[in-house]
Amino acid sequence: MTDTFEIKVNKVAESRLPSVNFDNMVFGTVYSDHMFVADYTDGEWKDFRVEPYAPLSLLPGSAILHYGQSVFEGLKAYRTAEGDIQVFRPDANAKRLNVSAERMCMPDVPEELFMAGLEKLMEVDKDWVPNKPETSLYIRPFVFAMDEYIGIRPSANYRFIIFTCPVGAYYSEPVRVKIETEYTRACPGGTGFAKAAGNYAGSLYPAKKAQEQGYQQLIWTDAVTHEYVEESGTMNLMFVIDGKLMTASTGDTILDGITRNSVLALAKEWGMEIVEGKIAIKDIIKAAEEGRLQEAFGTGTAATIAQIATIGYEGKDYDLPAVAEREFSNKVLKTLDDIKYGRQEDNHGWIRRM
Repeated sequence: MTDTFEIKVNKVAESRLPSVNFDNMVFGTVYSDHMFVADYTDGEWKDFRVEPYAPLSLLPGSAILHYGQSVFEGLKAYRTAEGDIQVFRPDANAKRLNVSAERMCMPDVPEELFMAGLEKLMEVDKDWVPNKPETSLYIRPFVFAMDEYIGIRPSANYRFIIFTCPVGAYYSEPVRVKIETEYTRACPGGTGFAKAAGNYAGSLYPAKKAQEQGYQQLIWTDAVTHEYVEESGTMNLMFVIDGKLMTASTGDTILDGITRNSVLALAKEWGMEIVEGKIAIKDIIKAAEEGRLQEAFGTGTAATIAQIATIGYEGKDYDLPAVAEREFSNKVLKTLDDIKYGRQEDNHGWIRRM
């Protein structure tokens, strides 16, 4: 793949790797030595390079600083017991990046370029993929506007970057979440289905208010009625009620999650009844009150499965069964981890060896 593109490599003089404490990594604070960079000018992607991870030079009039024309993805690389490096479903991330880019009036990043840049970067920084339990290399591809122009229009120039960082567990324990019925994450016709930078900026204030009340995350509800469940923070949501796996349908307000789709694929193979559609808050709360809400969890790249311990709604907390008692989410987490770390055969074509 990398032979198709001429990718220049400029390595760091001295790696930071020996200074990293892999036993104590706070998620998203330790960065690998290099990044892949490509520029979009004159209507095409060019100047492909791997260079040291370093500050970017942006002028005060850069469009990205004013209008947030930026989209991103998140995926992970894993090291197997044999020392091989495996990336989970990068093709799906490449496709979704372009779905987001189209909504934000940005050029496609050809999937071949996405993969070539990723492969070359992984080749250069392969030693950064950790080998300790529950660790991985988080990969962040993103595209942003580069025009120096403060008029409101789509930029003509863009930059595509992939950088990586070794990470441990995203959540150290099951989370407490609050059902949000005042603020809104996404509206019909908006950008909720895209991984656009501004979506996340707008969610920070209500999330901060919830944290002040003792919750780690929010369960977002629909913008029109606030009666139906949508997402939770950076994750899709799933519930097991009366043995059925329930999740909101994706659409223009809900991200089409790659981990979500992987979980649903496994559940279908295992013969579990799946309900995709509008999930009413009143039904979730009723099931919790009657002891029929067996499991609730978020799905996403960072945590894979983020167990929910407590759901807060209208001033009352509803505690869920202990995580150890949860059959489906524990099984699906183990299965996905076994596939990612090479302990189980990948029968879905999800793994890409690097």
